[in-house]
Amino acid sequence: MSPLHTERALEDAIETHLIGHGGYEKGDPAKYDRELALFPKTVIRFIKSSQPDEWNRLVGYFGHDTEKEVIKRLVQVLQRDGMLKVLRKGFDLYNVPIRMAYFKPASGLNPDAVEKYGKNILTVTRQVHYSTRNENSLDIVLAVNGLPVATVELKNPFTGQTVEDAKRQYKVDRDPNELLFQFKKRALVHFAVDPDEVYMTTRLDGSSTRFLPFNRGYNNGAGNPPDEKTGIRTSYLWRDIWQRDSWLDILHRFLHLQVEEKVVNGQRKRKESMIFPRYHQLDAVRKIEADVLLNGPGHNYLIQHSAGSGKTNSIAWLAHRLSSLHDQDDKPIFHAVIVITDRVVLDRQLQDTIYQFEHVQGVVRPIKESSRQLAQALNSGARIIITTLQKFGYILDQVGNLSGKNFALIVDEAHSSQSGKAADAVKQVLAAPTLEEAEKLQAQLDAAADDAEEEILKELAKRGPQRNLSHFAFTATPKHKTIEMFGRKDENGKYQPFHLYSMRQAIEEGFILDVLRNYVTYKTYYKLAKAIEDDPLVDERAAKRSIARFVSLHPYNLSQKTEVMIEHFRRVTRHKIGGRAKAMVVTSSRLHALRYKQAFDAYIREKGYNDIQTLVAFSGTVIDDGQEFTEPKINGFGEKELPEKFDTDDYQVLIVADKYQTGFDQPLLHTMFVDKKLSGIQAVQTLSRLNRTYPGKEDTFILDFVNEPEDIKKAFLPYYEKTELEHETDLNLLSDLKNKLDDFQIYWQSEIDAFCRVFFRPKERQKKSDIGRLHQYVDPAVDRFRAKSREEQEEFRSTLAAYIRAYAFITQIAPFQSVPLHKLYAYGQLLLRKLPTRGVKQINLDDDVALEYYRLQETSNGNISLMGEEPVKLKGMTDTGTGILREEKQVYLSSIIDVLNKRFGTEFKEADKLFFDQIEQDIMDDAQIVQSARNNTIDNFKFVFDEVFLEKVISRMGQNDRMFAMIMDDQDFQQAVKAWILKSVYEKINENRPA
Repeated sequence: MSPLHTERALEDAIETHLIGHGGYEKGDPAKYDRELALFPKTVIRFIKSSQPDEWNRLVGYFGHDTEKEVIKRLVQVLQRDGMLKVLRKGFDLYNVPIRMAYFKPASGLNPDAVEKYGKNILTVTRQVHYSTRNENSLDIVLAVNGLPVATVELKNPFTGQTVEDAKRQYKVDRDPNELLFQFKKRALVHFAVDPDEVYMTTRLDGSSTRFLPFNRGYNNGAGNPPDEKTGIRTSYLWRDIWQRDSWLDILHRFLHLQVEEKVVNGQRKRKESMIFPRYHQLDAVRKIEADVLLNGPGHNYLIQHSAGSGKTNSIAWLAHRLSSLHDQDDKPIFHAVIVITDRVVLDRQLQDTIYQFEHVQGVVRPIKESSRQLAQALNSGARIIITTLQKFGYILDQVGNLSGKNFALIVDEAHSSQSGKAADAVKQVLAAPTLEEAEKLQAQLDAAADDAEEEILKELAKRGPQRNLSHFAFTATPKHKTIEMFGRKDENGKYQPFHLYSMRQAIEEGFILDVLRNYVTYKTYYKLAKAIEDDPLVDERAAKRSIARFVSLHPYNLSQKTEVMIEHFRRVTRHKIGGRAKAMVVTSSRLHALRYKQAFDAYIREKGYNDIQTLVAFSGTVIDDGQEFTEPKINGFGEKELPEKFDTDDYQVLIVADKYQTGFDQPLLHTMFVDKKLSGIQAVQTLSRLNRTYPGKEDTFILDFVNEPEDIKKAFLPYYEKTELEHETDLNLLSDLKNKLDDFQIYWQSEIDAFCRVFFRPKERQKKSDIGRLHQYVDPAVDRFRAKSREEQEEFRSTLAAYIRAYAFITQIAPFQSVPLHKLYAYGQLLLRKLPTRGVKQINLDDDVALEYYRLQETSNGNISLMGEEPVKLKGMTDTGTGILREEKQVYLSSIIDVLNKRFGTEFKEADKLFFDQIEQDIMDDAQIVQSARNNTIDNFKFVFDEVFLEKVISRMGQNDRMFAMIMDDQDFQQAVKAWILKSVYEKINENRPA
């Protein structure tokens, strides 16, 4: 094989460029100390060269032991403070301060600082044997002054391996307990690279490691464009990102440790994350900086970054850089950077992040009180000021009066994320006597009220361009006027954003979910529910609870919608994301929200459900039937506490009216019920509340009572290419797709059955070897796939992918049970990921991580929603059952057919009685049932009986299709039959009790 086809060829290309053009030295792998996880000789060389006075002082203390003592102290501080802090702050030894890196000064006014910056030693070292336990090696280690800051695994598709294999190598072969890989302690980032794609992670955690794409994007989607210069699409990584100045800049002013504290089930938990910029964040901030340096102040910038783009970090990085930007004369370009936002999280994060960069307190000045406080901050020379939209007009007046000073205004779109749009200003809404009037008034209010973006545009339009002001507007969904105000004309005279990270790219890169994939209108929900009733495939394995009873419900009746939503949540949503999924109900007015809250809680009480609790969110006071209602009064705590409360496992459903529909970041949101007319940006922002990713969150679901799919599609098209809404689904599709897949003879049913016995094994019985066994059952199918022709391979692959998408979607609508279909779904997901690919690589979740979370989720689904019984709620069941028994107190099982025919209008014959006799006998043959009947009253025995009744019915389902369908599809019929058999079984067992 030609050397050009190997991974070594890629190593050569990277090393040659970094040494020849990137400002690096060639590192010696033999000089890497495995126990210390650094390059001690380079550390010492850097300190001696850059800090001779400090070194001489240490020699005075330690003499010949100086090098040993310096390394000993360095390692001690690395363990305590971590690599990033040591790079930025250094360490001290006997009160002698030692720097471990010098970063480029903001200005050239200090020649000594410029000279020190030139002393940094960057090395690229190949084939580093890092372990003290084995001879494993890394392809490349990047180090700064002897400190390893990045590791790299390279793959070349010519050898049959891709970036996916590099990721897997980090997860399987790289022990996160090795000192080099320990979080924060040594290497700060790990890259998986091939000639087409780059992924990175800042924390190795075995199979749970999460890699993020670090690609440039291509045609507004994922991936990388061709590189005409080198022919390698990922060459930007070593030509631009790892280049000396760029790399030191990232370490200095981008990487930071993010600390989040959350209350989970009453306990406050702390989570640390090392934030390395994603490519679009780095690119946007640097391009803005370059443009400002070139053109100075007085220009506008529109940064159109999708949800999931990491906008908070982008704003923090940009604010810091603009605040320290100097022109060619070494003068600050901006005297202050003002960030307009209402998000407290941005306030805290800006302060924490910038303190890590500068280690100086007070750089960020939040304005939380009066306009006077803002004026003082402006006049006192505060570098970064955070204030609210309400003070925006005043800000423009103030900075306009500060002649000779330039300002940067960064506008965060998410201001109104958690408050109504001046809802208190329309007093009529407070006393609206009917839901219809409340909805009408709310619509008028929505049309009249200016949201944050409109308010900013109005203020700017009144004043016109100002030479001392630059505006930097961040938004995922710019309005037409926003594009005109902040956009820039291209060569065709059309306004364009200064920087774009599209919704499509965010979805394809896996940073957000596609909320339109499982989008259903109520009409379609109705149609699918009706189809279940007649579909022979569904009848074959029995619907646990037919939703055909919703067929007669009028879609605009509030109580009926409440039943649809709650039952869907309990049947489907609550089993998603490992049982933690949440739902949002979007209502058309505050009065609607109040009424829905009351209807939800009443229905939950009536059914005796104890696994669903609701919260409501609306602004101000609602008067209904002479009573005053507020959000805090209903929920029992303050408005500001709601996001944190909803994040706990105590609450599952949030009912909102013009609140939490923009900017609300709750990744556990899986389902949205929409009962409000949505259009344009409001539709995109509202539905996008579901798009946040979370471990184990594989999909989302929207049930829309009001809007048409065409209107939603029209709303999304300007912000996301190729939006498709599936609103018509034929339930026979699953059967047709499975039959087509079976005909390929690529998988065997015995392999699927063996796979599922391991896959659905209870968690407490799972073994470490299970992952290997799952692959063992899938690999034969992969081999058969390879033996097929190219055309057959592509047809099988696309059919399997279509089956998996259709199953995931349909099972959210139709609560049917088909064991063969479900087994193929579980097996097919892993098989699809293992099939060899051609052409464009599809971005998939990691096999092991996805498998782990999927198994947890589907075990829950299998036992509760799909494979097991719908939980029996004692109040409703008891009332129904005892009523029938009292009414026919003296009638025994021999006349059950006549009673059922009379009550339900059926035409069962005496021969159908055999079906009931067999079920009754099956139950009486169960020793545990007999024991329970003899030791309990009939009321207590009912609890045990209920658990096995449907199990026995299902076991006999092939013997009487008509009777079986009636029991499974008609809840009232089922309760009547169950009450009869309960009484008969209990009395017969106790009649025959031994004396």
